[in-house]
Amino acid sequence: MKSMFRKVLFVLSLLLVSSSMYGQIAVKTNVPMDVLRIPNIGFELGISKKITLDVPLYYNPWKFSDDKQLKLSMIQPEIRYWLCDKFNGHFFGVHGMVGNYQTTGIDLPFSVFDDLDSYRYKGNFWGAGISYGYQFLLGEHWNLEATLGFGYARVSYKKYECKECPKMEEESDKNYFGPTKAALSLIYLF
Repeated sequence: MKSMFRKVLFVLSLLLVSSSMYGQIAVKTNVPMDVLRIPNIGFELGISKKITLDVPLYYNPWKFSDDKQLKLSMIQPEIRYWLCDKFNGHFFGVHGMVGNYQTTGIDLPFSVFDDLDSYRYKGNFWGAGISYGYQFLLGEHWNLEATLGFGYARVSYKKYECKECPKMEEESDKNYFGPTKAALSLIYLF
């Protein structure tokens, strides 16, 4: 455990040193997720003249009204290559993702499950993908970013026959190919 902790501290130290050498650190929020009441925050660090590391975090532990829920915790790190200057213009990225979820009563676009309105699903997922995005300069410290990514996810799940039932109906895994990232983020640059 100490060894892993030391490795994480070492990597974080390298990222902080490189970000101080290459100038910029950003804090961001994905506005559509905020509208859906899924709290999120992201950090992006400049690690070279044209490369950044973006690390968004999502966490929603609450139920919505009428027993609807989209509980979620996820991290989705991405390495980005900027065509011009970092934090300005076009970029391409490679992202990974890992998280867990519990959902029922919500019809999600691009979902692995066709019957979310009738059943409760609980499980975890991991995956990877590629993305494209663009950042618009809004002011000296403010940017707006649009990003879309596609890729693969492996989704493990337990299916329950009703929204509150403890009785599990099915346990399995599914493969998903399709959109893995979508964001319209408001960004503050330090």
